[in-house]
Amino acid sequence: MISKNAGGIGLNIHRIRATGSYIGGTNGSSNGIVPMLQVYNHTARYVDQGGNKRPGAFAIYLEPWHADVFEFLDLRKNHGKEEVRARDLFYALWTPDLFMKRVEANGDWTLFCPNEAPGLADVYGDEFDALYERYEKEGRGRSTIKAQKLWYAILESQTETGNPFMLYKDACNRKSNQKNLGTIRSSNLCTEIIEYSAPDEVAVCNLASLALPTYVDAARGEYDFGKLHEVVQVLVRNLNKIIDINYYPVPEAKKSNFRHRPIALGVNGLADAFLALRLPFDSAEARQLNTQIFETIYHGALTASSDLAKEFGPYETYEGSPVSQGILQYDMWDRTPTDLWDWSSLKAKIAETGVRNSLLVAPMPTASTSQILGFNECFEPYTSNIYSRRVLAGEFQVVNPWLLKDLVDLGLWSDNMKNRIIAEGGSVQNIPNIPADIKALYKTVWEISQRAILQMAADRGAFIDQSQSLNIHLKEPTMGKITSMHFAGWKMGLKTGMYYLRTMAASAPIQFTVDQEQLKVEDTNVARTNGAFAKRAGGGSSAYSAVPRANGAPVAAAAVDGPIEEAPRTVVEPTPAVPAPVPAVETNGSSDAPEGEKSEADIYSDKVLQCSIENKEACLMCQG
Repeated sequence: MISKNAGGIGLNIHRIRATGSYIGGTNGSSNGIVPMLQVYNHTARYVDQGGNKRPGAFAIYLEPWHADVFEFLDLRKNHGKEEVRARDLFYALWTPDLFMKRVEANGDWTLFCPNEAPGLADVYGDEFDALYERYEKEGRGRSTIKAQKLWYAILESQTETGNPFMLYKDACNRKSNQKNLGTIRSSNLCTEIIEYSAPDEVAVCNLASLALPTYVDAARGEYDFGKLHEVVQVLVRNLNKIIDINYYPVPEAKKSNFRHRPIALGVNGLADAFLALRLPFDSAEARQLNTQIFETIYHGALTASSDLAKEFGPYETYEGSPVSQGILQYDMWDRTPTDLWDWSSLKAKIAETGVRNSLLVAPMPTASTSQILGFNECFEPYTSNIYSRRVLAGEFQVVNPWLLKDLVDLGLWSDNMKNRIIAEGGSVQNIPNIPADIKALYKTVWEISQRAILQMAADRGAFIDQSQSLNIHLKEPTMGKITSMHFAGWKMGLKTGMYYLRTMAASAPIQFTVDQEQLKVEDTNVARTNGAFAKRAGGGSSAYSAVPRANGAPVAAAAVDGPIEEAPRTVVEPTPAVPAPVPAVETNGSSDAPEGEKSEADIYSDKVLQCSIENKEACLMCQG
């Protein structure tokens, strides 16, 4: 019913008996998880979402102590017998800290059948460690292997298929505001929802996303946190109304939603917001802005939820939750928020009113909504500066609109430039006549350190009370690189260590559309800053600043009863493009030529640059 109504599904199979386990009722033995998952696989193919609109989507979660874990890791692989494959499902590991510690120490790892070693899925942290080690001592294990043997099987599967997703069981439970309800056993299809479920409750995610570039005041080089805070509050109220009036395909989903009232605020266009403020994605200023944005979202969401609780009462299972004890998400990360918002007043307010929602923030992938809005997906960097996008109407070539505008204003955009970017796989780093600061701005995700991506995820994680759909991009993955990435994320305290592992193809079809002979012709264009670019780039400042004004607007109070009149802003002073040196050009004609003749003769004049771009598609994309 959920899939029929276009819902994605996440479920766990930790407690399904392993292959060969004794079945008392029939005096037989279990076939394990593989045949069951093949049934789910066929169900997903048949019961698609919304009636042949898109395939059904199920994510299956398993803890790595399960005796069938090796078969689980093979289910999505491209080779092998069909009877032991289920390639239309998505797979995820619900990984306890003990497993990561054993891998790091090259220790042993024992595999169990949940029927013979019950309760491992129902506990976490020290309680899990004690029960697991007790079962080991009692000899209940099916087999004992080196933890690294299983680890490398996981990495092999991730390299080949992008799965399994990697989530950390202990972090998800330890830092959850729903931990008073019981142990959380899995996430959802996209790994950002961390909610409690039970036999009589189906956890529900109530999603909405914020378009981050719309809060950029590019003319002043500022980010309007006050407006973002205000819109977040409206969004929280709207999602609460949706919870009340929504149609629920199964009664268990309605029960869960009404009892706990979780919502999930996400974002799209973080990369676009950075570009609008002329901040390289991996800069210190972008990192700080990233933190401040999510701090603002969390503060605004708690403020609105507190206001709703004052009006309608807190959610049913509020008592006993961390928030009811004055513990917010950043406290569970042992972090101190910035001075952008007054957290002490907000905590005092929540102590009086409670909150209307158990959970508030969960950045999701936003694959569809970001396309509709014309921004990049969620909080990710651009994967390419030029790419093909296929929709029902056909296949289109898309150029990063920010890069396109800069190259046009610098006089560098041409058909030759387009072909060079395509030939470079969407990168501008090896194109000699593009200025260095433009190259820094337009690094693709393949050219940014994944450690920086993980660090930014951890920075905002202190203000995300669910989790985040964090993809990892490795151009040339190796066992060492993937291992380093996983352990870095785990030690940073991430809940979702990895959604998909994305790897770069050796070549893309779009590259074969480029005439290689044209690339041999030297591009003699040099960057020449016109008025539009100089204005956008900041006109001569050479330093960034993402620090709130020292003498700016006061910190907004936590209790917001009306519109916010004054709001904290971030002042950003962008670095302008530095044009390459232009060699002196001797002219035979007089420099006093009439304006019309000069415009036609000078291919770098503002007039010609505005309307004589070689690629007509680019004209349409930059709106003239």
